[in-house]
Amino acid sequence: MPTFEATADVAAPPSTVWTTLLETSRWPSWDPHLESVAGSLDPDGRVEIRVRGTSRPFRLRVTEHRPGERLVLAGGMPLGLFVGTRTYALVPSGAGTRVTMRETYTGPLAGLIGRSVPDLQPSFDAFVQGLRADAEAAAGSVQSAGSEEQR
Repeated sequence: MPTFEATADVAAPPSTVWTTLLETSRWPSWDPHLESVAGSLDPDGRVEIRVRGTSRPFRLRVTEHRPGERLVLAGGMPLGLFVGTRTYALVPSGAGTRVTMRETYTGPLAGLIGRSVPDLQPSFDAFVQGLRADAEAAAGSVQSAGSEEQR
């Protein structure tokens, strides 16, 4: 059963990384495999992700929403026959944040369907590195604005 995971150390506080993560319209700029993302990552929210080269969108719901700490999205087949669960975890690390993105599959059909899941690792790696770059840019602009206010 495949599991995909990517981690990045971000030179920005968890609050900045969290705000950046919730900007779903930016996700396709971080992950070249994504065509679009629509919807809301608010508690009990739903998103629709369109992947390049596929006609079927992935519809996910927010199953856990802990600001600045953890976001969990899940989707799959009725009756829990196959469930994909994607978790974004943010942990303070020094002056920054360690971000981990992980996807697992469960349910009676997980073994069968899991064999047909393509290698998502390049997409995961691109996403966390893009999130890192965007959050660090946002943190830098906040620090620059604060420095100018002090002058």
